[in-house]
Amino acid sequence: MERRNPRSSESEAMEAMEEGGKKAIDNNGDDEKVIVEEAFRNTAIPPWTKQITFRSVVTSFVLSIVFNFIVCKLNLTTGVIPSLNVAAGLLGFAVVKGYSGMLEKIGILKQPFTRQENTVIQTCVVASSGIAFSSGTASYLLGMSGKIAAQAEEGNTPSNVKELSIGWMIGFLFAVSFVGLFSIVPLRKVMILRYKLTYPSGTATAYLINSFHTPKGAKLAKKQVAVLFKSFCFSFIFAFFQWFYAAGDGCGFVNFPTFGPQAYKQNFYFDFSSTYVGVGMICPYMVNISLLIGAVLSWGIMWPLIENKKGDWYSADLSASSLHGIQGYRVFIAIAMMLGDGLFHVFYMLIKTIHSLSQQSSEKKDSSTINPAMNSSDSNSDSLPDNYDEQRRVEFFLKDQIPNWAACLGYVILAIVSIVAVPFIFKQLKWYHILVAYLIAPVLAFCNAYGCGLTDWSLASNYGKFAIIIFSSWVGLNHGGVIAGLASCGVMMSIVSTASDLMQDFKTGYLTLASPRSMFFSQVLGTAMGCVMSPLVFWFFYKAYPIGDPNGAYPAPYGLMYRGIALLGVEGISSFPKNCLKLTILFFVIAIVMNLAREVLQHYKINAYKYIPSPMCMAIPFYLGGYFAIDMCVGSLILFLWQRKNKQKANDFAPAVASGLICGESLWGVPAAILALAGVKAPLCMKFLTASVNDKVDAFLNPS
Repeated sequence: MERRNPRSSESEAMEAMEEGGKKAIDNNGDDEKVIVEEAFRNTAIPPWTKQITFRSVVTSFVLSIVFNFIVCKLNLTTGVIPSLNVAAGLLGFAVVKGYSGMLEKIGILKQPFTRQENTVIQTCVVASSGIAFSSGTASYLLGMSGKIAAQAEEGNTPSNVKELSIGWMIGFLFAVSFVGLFSIVPLRKVMILRYKLTYPSGTATAYLINSFHTPKGAKLAKKQVAVLFKSFCFSFIFAFFQWFYAAGDGCGFVNFPTFGPQAYKQNFYFDFSSTYVGVGMICPYMVNISLLIGAVLSWGIMWPLIENKKGDWYSADLSASSLHGIQGYRVFIAIAMMLGDGLFHVFYMLIKTIHSLSQQSSEKKDSSTINPAMNSSDSNSDSLPDNYDEQRRVEFFLKDQIPNWAACLGYVILAIVSIVAVPFIFKQLKWYHILVAYLIAPVLAFCNAYGCGLTDWSLASNYGKFAIIIFSSWVGLNHGGVIAGLASCGVMMSIVSTASDLMQDFKTGYLTLASPRSMFFSQVLGTAMGCVMSPLVFWFFYKAYPIGDPNGAYPAPYGLMYRGIALLGVEGISSFPKNCLKLTILFFVIAIVMNLAREVLQHYKINAYKYIPSPMCMAIPFYLGGYFAIDMCVGSLILFLWQRKNKQKANDFAPAVASGLICGESLWGVPAAILALAGVKAPLCMKFLTASVNDKVDAFLNPS
């Protein structure tokens, strides 16, 4: 899924932190609140240069490889990507605690492992895996390839196709991925201190890291690591076991017709994927239910009805992958729902941002809310907040300044480099196209970062989709508008995505007393790792499997969808089959109405808003089917039953179990890909046949 969901419940994280901190009565004497920093009063805070250590870099590098494989596999299968921040923080804690503890026992290493160093590792790993998401190897970059162009058929001309190559992919990512980091740095104090944006994911991650480094929290973390290791081993071994029975097409557990052969033909079955069972345990219930509703609506009702119109609505002679046939309805209706959902959220976030900013400017400044020093480069101030936690956090947040002039200069220099470099990679884009993108990108980066701070939603992919339509129509089909639109998506998406991710990390660092400089440089380091790892990991899968095959193990649905958006920009409605335009408009409006209804109900505090499905989630199965939605609903069912039995244990250990399930099966993809490259096939083929087909097979094999 292209938008990231909240990584963890902030309230659960705060509950965990309560074990390590003290409770204090506020001035009114009514409410209790946790004094987090009281638990760390006697713990020295290392300078920022010692927060980024050699072991933190090595640990980040190793974990980045693991997480890049996970995100790449998820991208290439269904595109549903849960947040991995909790897993990154937990694994970073476990790995460093493990080997540093052993080294300390033998007297080689005595440097304590701090929460600031833990935050650096988490930031670096998430930045690297974030590039795997925003790099577009499974979406806009893949949409440029001849494989996807052959499926789309339309726009399959030399100027609108660019074959993938590891060299130019890495070069492109280095040219565009760092600019966004500098676009938002000057606003860090305004976002964190003045407007006090919550950044729920960054806040929750910070509380979890803080809890890991308190005595009771460390004990719980060790138990969570043990549970994660067990679920990891189960998932890896089960994936290995399944491989033995998948010698050819249609073989293996993945093809088990759970609900019967007819449902299987409509992509309704449980495919025994522990990865998506784990993803379902992390994602909110409504996300999984929305996926299932979308699958039932499309593959259960709409597509069978439209297929009955074959020969009338579209030619019966068209291939199954043609966008002028049934595939066109699947792709364009899904795109319409995504664009409707994205357009609503973009405008809603703009309105909410403007409203919030106007409220902030009209209110009188409260000296107990913010340190006046935030508006100057001088971090020393006689006026400190009354709250002890906030006093400590503001002090360290303002201690290591990142000069605004350096951020602005960095943005200008990197933008110039990108303006020069990108047209060399993509001849269809001119320097002035990139210049226009970089002129408007800081505004969009601010809106996305601000909105993310309010709601935890990053709309980077939506801004990227709009960039596709704008620039592809600007360049035109005959001049390579498809490639121009997809490349501009990468430029825009990289800036907007990294800006919101960095601000989340600043919030995490603010709450763990990690220096803004260590946060920034660890983000830069993680981004550099991702720019190299993401294309390499993708290339590993690309050479081992038929990527983009809708009937294969790695259908990469967003490759065709993003190319479809570009074709929509250059060709307009001429690429639609009969009645497809009416249906796309209908579902575009439905997506907006559903979002509007949810926001209105939520505004008036009517609980019914919780039961309105997400149009973005509903759209994903329109192309792929319902098999992965069933997997994720199984994950939700496991979590639900676990919480009914023991809610505290479920809250403590469910993220660890889910992370282990995701990591185990995802990492099995590495040896499986090596075996595929070496030409080694599984020894057995397990197929499921109906009774009538089985009789025919028996008769053929044993003729009387």
